[in-house]
Amino acid sequence: MLMKSSANPLKVQLGQHSSAGVKTENQDFHGALVPDAQALVHKGIAIALADGISSSDVAHIASEIAVKSFLTDYYCTSDAWSVRTAASKVIQSTNSWLFSQSKNIASRDRGYITTFSGLVLKGRQGHLFHVGDSRIWRLSGNSLECLTEDHRLYVSETQSHLNRAFGLSATIEIDYRAIDLKVGDTFVLTTDGVHEFLSPAELAREITSASDLDATARTVVERALDAGSTDNLTIQIVRVQKLPDADAEDMLTGEVLLPAAPIPTLPGYHEGYRLLRNLQSTSRSHIFLAEDEETGVPAVLKFPSMDLRDDPGYLRRLALEEWVARRISSPHVLRPAPAHREKQSLFVATEFVDGQTLRQWMTDNPLPDLETVRGILEQIAKGLRAFHRKEMVHQDLRPENIMIDTSGTVKIIDFGSVRIAGVMEAAPTLDRAEILGTHQYTAPEVFLGYLGTERSDQFSLGVIAYEMLTGRLPFGGSVARATSERAQSRLRYRSAVSQTERVPEWVDRALSKAVNPVPGKRYEALSEFIEDLRRPNPRFQTDQFEPLAVRNPVLFWQLVSAFLAAACLFLVFQIHGNS
Repeated sequence: MLMKSSANPLKVQLGQHSSAGVKTENQDFHGALVPDAQALVHKGIAIALADGISSSDVAHIASEIAVKSFLTDYYCTSDAWSVRTAASKVIQSTNSWLFSQSKNIASRDRGYITTFSGLVLKGRQGHLFHVGDSRIWRLSGNSLECLTEDHRLYVSETQSHLNRAFGLSATIEIDYRAIDLKVGDTFVLTTDGVHEFLSPAELAREITSASDLDATARTVVERALDAGSTDNLTIQIVRVQKLPDADAEDMLTGEVLLPAAPIPTLPGYHEGYRLLRNLQSTSRSHIFLAEDEETGVPAVLKFPSMDLRDDPGYLRRLALEEWVARRISSPHVLRPAPAHREKQSLFVATEFVDGQTLRQWMTDNPLPDLETVRGILEQIAKGLRAFHRKEMVHQDLRPENIMIDTSGTVKIIDFGSVRIAGVMEAAPTLDRAEILGTHQYTAPEVFLGYLGTERSDQFSLGVIAYEMLTGRLPFGGSVARATSERAQSRLRYRSAVSQTERVPEWVDRALSKAVNPVPGKRYEALSEFIEDLRRPNPRFQTDQFEPLAVRNPVLFWQLVSAFLAAACLFLVFQIHGNS
C-alpha cells in the first residue's frame, strides 16, 4: 500500500506593494497566485509584475493584461507541460494580442506596451521569465544579485527606449532562466521606480531581516519616494519557507496513491465492473476484459501482479498510466475508460480495443506491401505526435504496444514508461535515466545514460518500420550491447535493400536516417520521416560517390572475403604449380 507523502509541500512568504508615486495614475500592475492541492504540485506558485510605458495612455491596460493572463492562463495549461513551455505559450499568446491592438495606434510609443517579469516556483526549482527593464533579484548575504538583464537601448547618455517588451512586435523574445531553490531563498521583483532610486545594498538592508514582508514592501516604496523617485513604484518579495523533500517521489501524481487492488477471480466484480475473462497475465500485471455495470460498455482493467505490489516505483508508474491517458486526445492513442465513480484501489481502466497487436499482425503478414506499411506508420506517428505535443516521450514503442482494431485504426497503448516533462519537474528524483523500454527498440543514447527524447521515439518507430519491411532489426541485437560511445561508433546499419527487394533505395535511406545511432543526425520531426517514406527525398538523390562499405557494409565485407578467398586459392595453385 502506498501512503500519503509526509513531505512538506512548497511554502512561501509573500509581501508586495505598489504606488503611483508622484504620478496621477499607476501604470504598474502586479499579482501572485498560490494554489493548493494538485495545482501547487503540478504548476507551482506564480508571481508577476509589469510596468507600462509612461508615454502611452493605454499602457496600464497592457500591464494589467500581461500579469492577469500570466497568472490565470498559466494554470489552464496542461499539467504535462514543463513550466517553460506552459509559460512561454501564454506569454506568446498575450504578446500577440497586445501587438494586434497596438497596430491600430499611429505611434508605437502610445501602444499597448509593457515590461514584464514573472517567477514560477515549482518543486525545488525557480523559473524566471523576463522582458523589458523591470527586474528580478535574489538576496545573497547582505546584497542583492540581479538575475535579469535590462532590455533598454541607449541612444545617448540621457535618452533610451525599450528594445524588447510586451506588445512591441508580433513575436516576443523572452529571457528564461531556471535556478535551484533552497529554504530561505528570497526573491525580489521591482519596477524601475524602485531600483533606479535605491541601490541593491539599500534594498538588501531593508529586506534581509524583515519578518513582515508586506510592511517591508511598503517601507521600500516610501524610501524610494524619499530618494526622489518620479515614476510608479512596485515591489514584490518572496521568501521560500519550505521545499518538497528531494526524494518525495509520491508527489508524482500530486495526490494520495491508493492501495494496490487485489487480483480478482473469475467470475467476479471489481468497483463497478463485471469481469468477463482474462486477457493476459505476466510477472508485472494481470489484464482482464470487463464490462461497466452501469453502461454495459466493455473496458480493460489492469492490476499489479503479486510480485510488484510492494514496489513503490512500479505502482507509481501504474498510477500514471491513466493520468497520461486522460491528458491525451487522439484516435491513435488508447483512451481511458469513462470515470463514473471514485476509485477505492489502484488499477488502470481503459477502453477495449477489439483487434490485434502489431506483433501479431506482422506474424500474419510477413511480406506486407509498402503502401500498407506506410499507412500503419503514419497512424503511429500521429499518436506519437499527440504525446510529444504534451511534452511526453513514450519510451517503450514496440509492436507489442501497438494495437490495430478491426476497422484498421492503429492505437499506441501501455503508458507505463512515459516520461512527462511537467511531472518530472515536480519529482526530479524520478529522472534516473532508467532503461524502461524493450532493448531491441530503445535508442542507443539511452544506453549511455541520457534521458529519452522525441528523437528516441523516432528511433523506435524507425526500427519498427524496418522490421515490418524486412522481418529483421537494422542493427541486429548489437544496440543493447553498445553501452559506450566507442561501441556505438562501431554500429553499422544493415541496408534494407540487402535484406529484401521490396524496399526501394530511397526508402532505405529514410530508414537509415531515422535509426541513426546519433540523435542529432535523425530527422528533426516525425513528419519528415513519414514524408520521406512516401516520396523520394531529392537530397538522397546525390551525385556524390558513396563507398560500398557505407552503402552496404554486409555486401562489402562479403566481397572482400570472396576476394581474399580467391587470392588464397590462386597462391595455393601457384605454389603447387611451381613445385
